[in-house]
Amino acid sequence: MKKPMMGMGTAFCALIIGLATAAPAKAQANQPSPQNQQNQQTQQSPPSGQQAPGGQAQNPPAEAPKTNPQEEADYKAFTALKPDDFDGQIKQGEAFVEKYPTSRYNESVYARLTQAYYQKQDIPKMNAVGDKALALNPDDVSVLVQVGFVAPHFSDPNDMDAERKIQKAEQELKHALELIPTMPKPPNLADADFDKAKASATEQAHSGLGLVYFREGKYQESVDEFKIVTSASPSPDPTDLYVMGVDLQQLKKFNEAADAYTKCATSTGPLQARCKQRADQAKQQAAQPAGKP
Repeated sequence: MKKPMMGMGTAFCALIIGLATAAPAKAQANQPSPQNQQNQQTQQSPPSGQQAPGGQAQNPPAEAPKTNPQEEADYKAFTALKPDDFDGQIKQGEAFVEKYPTSRYNESVYARLTQAYYQKQDIPKMNAVGDKALALNPDDVSVLVQVGFVAPHFSDPNDMDAERKIQKAEQELKHALELIPTMPKPPNLADADFDKAKASATEQAHSGLGLVYFREGKYQESVDEFKIVTSASPSPDPTDLYVMGVDLQQLKKFNEAADAYTKCATSTGPLQARCKQRADQAKQQAAQPAGKP
């Protein structure tokens, strides 16, 4: 089984960056301006010497969160880093969450760190920051797809915690697929780019879920997921085709398995020779009389 490619698609990466840079605008939009806060206080305060309705003394309005100019500047510097500056993202991102442990920006920082650690192939740290991002926002599609997709690719059968990790990945990918159709568009992404990003995230989620089901021995469910991905793509991922071929062999659907392997063998790469061998094997199995092993 191959490990995942170093990149998860430019459209999917754009989604991660778009969601991360959209966070400050959302956070700031939720804060009342000083003028609005003053107006609200004027409207809510009873005339001098009078009690609030009901005879109860009115509590003073909650104070608006104070902004930290240095925090704002540090976050702006972090989001301004080039998309492929993964070392810089890791250095500045980790420094940011350590310096500002309760910042409203931490979820978007952790989300971008998840992608950066994946690109550096530091999977344990990717999982650690991904879990922190999801603890702050369980509906972050970019993180759900990222960690859910990677888990079955790096699954170690000798890991005593492997089953739990695969089950966790299944839940994350299913939740992402529930959220993607109604995702709000980040204001800094064009409509066409957002549509591509959603399609990329959907494809990635189905691909990851197909491998999750394969790891769980749910071969028909795995085939169903891979068919969604491979039928929608003009150049399907050879790994998806290869694993689908294995699924179909397990289901004794040898002609379909041979077809999947044959398509896999048309792509140059490390799986090409293996797919050719598997295609020949599946064709031989299909040619045997029914009931003969």
